[in-house]
Amino acid sequence: MDLIARIRQHAAETPQRNALEGPEGHIGYAELARRIEHLAGELRQRRVITLALALENGPAWVLLDLAALLAGVCLVPLPPFFSTGQMRHALSLSGAQALVTDRPELLCGRLDLPPAGDPLNLTGPPLTWINLPGNGDLVPAGICKITFTSGTTGEPKGVMLGWQHIQPVVRSLAEAVEVTRDDRHLALTPLAVLLENIAGVYVPLWSGATVVVPDGAAVGLAGSSRLNAAAMIGALQQHRASTAIFSPQTLQGMVEAIESGLPAPDRLRFAAIGGAPLSPRLLQRATRLGLPIYEGYGLSECASVVCLNTPKHNRPGTVGRALPHARIRITGDGEVRIAGAGFAGYLGDTTTPPAPWPSGDIGALDADGFLRLRGRRRDVFITAFGRNISPEWVERELTLESPIHQAVIFGEARPRNMAIIHPAPGATPDALTDAIGKVNADLPDYARIAGWITASESFTPANGLLTGTGRVRRQAIYNQYRQQIENLYEEHAT
Repeated sequence: MDLIARIRQHAAETPQRNALEGPEGHIGYAELARRIEHLAGELRQRRVITLALALENGPAWVLLDLAALLAGVCLVPLPPFFSTGQMRHALSLSGAQALVTDRPELLCGRLDLPPAGDPLNLTGPPLTWINLPGNGDLVPAGICKITFTSGTTGEPKGVMLGWQHIQPVVRSLAEAVEVTRDDRHLALTPLAVLLENIAGVYVPLWSGATVVVPDGAAVGLAGSSRLNAAAMIGALQQHRASTAIFSPQTLQGMVEAIESGLPAPDRLRFAAIGGAPLSPRLLQRATRLGLPIYEGYGLSECASVVCLNTPKHNRPGTVGRALPHARIRITGDGEVRIAGAGFAGYLGDTTTPPAPWPSGDIGALDADGFLRLRGRRRDVFITAFGRNISPEWVERELTLESPIHQAVIFGEARPRNMAIIHPAPGATPDALTDAIGKVNADLPDYARIAGWITASESFTPANGLLTGTGRVRRQAIYNQYRQQIENLYEEHAT
């Protein structure tokens, strides 16, 4: 059974139950099924094969996504944190024949698009349909979604997914999290991010639950990296959210806000963490506050989630056990290989993806099948003394100190490790020195920071120094601060 059939089933059984809630009100399951049918018909009339979507979170995003699924239209979500170059690349590579957006003037100017086209009447803010000179033949038949990775290097790759790749993930997650019709999922991250799209929209709708989709500002998000934690906690309370997906950065903001005296959301039963590695210390702080945090792991090339901790099977410090549809094995050099979950390939590349999929992550399975990750294979560096270091481990510990907003470390083939630090607002040099000294005291000698410089700006997707999911672009950061890093090593050469 596909997702639209499930929605129709819920429409027949519980027609008035809220399926979607947004700033303009709610949509019941019967009304959702009707709107999907109507909008799918309009997409067919427009004879579009590949449709790009650049929208703020809201019911309209979900309606277009589901209508495209029913109409056999391939959807290309454009994350709001993509740069102009990344958006142009995605539109060109996918051959998108149209773009629907709620900010036509901005995008037309940025992307040199044709003048704003027809209005598209859906719930919420006005939408605009812009015809593009794309080639629909660039996308193979049977692909319902192209998700562009925000990757740590180079241009984003278009991961091609069919419903046959997505459905096993949806079913596994619904079963593992035990989603019921009484659940209310609050979307805290852009719907254009595959994790929120699948786990935050498809899974609740598959299960007959309610999806709440306010815009980013309403949940405390500004751009891709600024957080109003009080607003996020308020949104969780206001919407009576039982499930939500956090990044490590949004979780840290919420933990700090609760520790400072704000009340914890009292209806939250399952808070998933994904997108980037989670510090064990942050998890411990969240647990002490009574937050139901469950770390997971996934890849776009595996249609999102592969492993997940759950209330019944939870081992803090791991990313959980493989979901029912997936199988994990570890190679001799420690790489995580994933079978049973996959994708159709990268857009524009005729190579068949290898199976099992080589994740590029280093990890280990314990006797009970829980996966413990140790870092990215390409990021692990070897010091001049032959010690392997996963920089993400040290960086997580650094950013838990309040004076340090962001940190990146380097040390490949060097006798010492150096860091680039972006301070928290108001942090003094002495405070940074004390914070680094505190972290060093708990690190083994080979992982300690010998010297550091201050970054001139925050690392963000907009300036190309951060991916949309929160991972640092190491090579780009090194290139920007190369001379200062080399000067550090000269100063510590003795």
